[in-house]
Amino acid sequence: MATTAEPDTPRRRLRSWMLADITEEPGGHLGPHRITSKQEHRHPWWKVMCLTGVDYFSTLGYQPGIAALAAGTLAPLATVVLILLTLFGALPVYRRVARESPHGEGSIAMLERLLPKWRGKIFVLVLLGFAATDFMITMTLSAADATAHLVENPFAPTFLSGQTVVITLVLLALLSAVFLRGFTEAISIAVGLVAVYLTLNLVVIGVSLWHIVSAPALVTDWTRAMSTEHGNPAMMILIALIVFPKLALGLSGFETGVAVMPQIEGGPRDTEAQPEGRIRGTKHLLTAAALIMSGFLLTSSLVTTILIPENEFQPGGAANGRALAFLAHDYLGQIFGTVYDLSTILILWFAGASAMAGLLNLVPRYLPRYGMAPSWARAVRPLVLVFSVIAITVTFYFDASVDAQSSAYATGVLVLISSAAVAVTLSVRRHGNRKLFVAFSFVAALFVYTTIANIIERPDGVKVASFFIAAIMVVSLLSRVMRAFELRAKSVEFDDTAVQFINEATHRGYLAIVAHDAAHLSEKEYRVKELQQRVHSNIPRGESIIFMEVNVTDSSDFSTDLVVHGRRRGRHRVLRVDSPAVPNTIAAVLLKARDLTGVIPDVYFEWSEGNPLTNLLRFLFIGEGETAPVTREVLRRAERRRSRRPHVHVG
Repeated sequence: MATTAEPDTPRRRLRSWMLADITEEPGGHLGPHRITSKQEHRHPWWKVMCLTGVDYFSTLGYQPGIAALAAGTLAPLATVVLILLTLFGALPVYRRVARESPHGEGSIAMLERLLPKWRGKIFVLVLLGFAATDFMITMTLSAADATAHLVENPFAPTFLSGQTVVITLVLLALLSAVFLRGFTEAISIAVGLVAVYLTLNLVVIGVSLWHIVSAPALVTDWTRAMSTEHGNPAMMILIALIVFPKLALGLSGFETGVAVMPQIEGGPRDTEAQPEGRIRGTKHLLTAAALIMSGFLLTSSLVTTILIPENEFQPGGAANGRALAFLAHDYLGQIFGTVYDLSTILILWFAGASAMAGLLNLVPRYLPRYGMAPSWARAVRPLVLVFSVIAITVTFYFDASVDAQSSAYATGVLVLISSAAVAVTLSVRRHGNRKLFVAFSFVAALFVYTTIANIIERPDGVKVASFFIAAIMVVSLLSRVMRAFELRAKSVEFDDTAVQFINEATHRGYLAIVAHDAAHLSEKEYRVKELQQRVHSNIPRGESIIFMEVNVTDSSDFSTDLVVHGRRRGRHRVLRVDSPAVPNTIAAVLLKARDLTGVIPDVYFEWSEGNPLTNLLRFLFIGEGETAPVTREVLRRAERRRSRRPHVHVG
């Protein structure tokens, strides 16, 4: 009987379009970090630096103003502390991260390897919550600051005044539309944007420094103001150390720097296992970006603090969120200032694009592998819509304010850097390098202090991060429950002994497999189990029995490659396999044995003792429990044809 094709309705076309690029491989996603194949052309490290630089360098649009607002006249001194932590803290940490996760996994993967089983999975989910905070606030904060540059431009239409939320939402909508359409050619755009933006900033800062040099009284007034407000130099340094965590936005970009590693071209002798050229290029990228940004952070903080009146940094002031743009208009005229505004708007908007791509690469890298994402989460377009709705919500919550969002952004950035520092410290300790362990322990302690100080000072960041963490936890656990009855085996292979056992058992067209507890391995156990099954399940005496044992390794894993080993226990034949879950593994092995021999297997179980609900929870979290009914359900979902489905017997 011929089957009738499903009609091509608008709803079906929309569904096909939304799920067209479904994949569990991060490299398969659209966005600036996309790699479509192993043969795709990669790029020199300096070009990829511009890709991560649209996030890192774009913070110059708002960082000087935030620094002045947070530290006042001490902003340059606090910036020096930030630069020292950047060059001697974050940079060495991420150079080590690049060495240990050369495929773009980042520090989260390092911690995943160091913390096994469910502890590691839960910790990764928490870090993903902070990473989501980082990337999501990058999108909303950058769009809000782009709006500030647009509205404050003297040539901007008057009707835009007071419409910051609306304009920010339009920019976010445009960003989403780009990703829904497809966004693959990013490197060349990033190079152009970064080159123009840094050149314009160099001009603004250079002219501003010339004005300071030409009017020495400005420096005198600034130093006198510092002395009046804060007393002697020792007190100034102490206060700068206390307030510098508020400047943590200047540390953003390092996690993105290692995330884009797969885009960097390697050396001729590079292999996937040891991509030395790619690692070397990434270290160049991180070092160059840190040095460039440190120079701009120091000089921009200096000129904006000295030249801009303090009241202009306050909310509603002309320099709030756009300090360098204020100087560009003031010292270089409205035409140049408008060009600077356009460049800033574009790079800030593109920083949001980089953050969106980071999210699209991060979610599929972990959640589907854990079984903690719905099936549609492997596709780009549904995720883009989800992230866009969240971005809209965040924008309304913070009223599109750059200052209000800075705490949440800093929290996400600092937690990721602190986790990277801790991961590197633990890794160095594991390798037995005592001197490096002491050094990285000190760096980790500094970042942890900075993170805690930022959270105490501005708890809004933790509130936002907590929302993302809770959302990820709930969605992940629900998805894990909903996907619990999937087959879950990536592949099934039998060793030679196992194949021999199965072929011998099926020569008469019958395959009887008895599930056996892997913890009871004495010959007496097998003998008693065989006798019980023959009596209670009516297995004919002439038919041989194969026992099957599943050794649960890490129940927090979701899917794995199965290798079935044949073992003899006295006169008994046993199939033994390591796996995260018993029922799913038994089902996968039965189906593979059927395909191998053409014989529909019969599998025999005993009823599990204890409360059924408790046993079901044991299956969900430790991989064993209600084995018989769950195996039957997995088989029912995997093989819809009853005539081809292995038979499940329970005695």
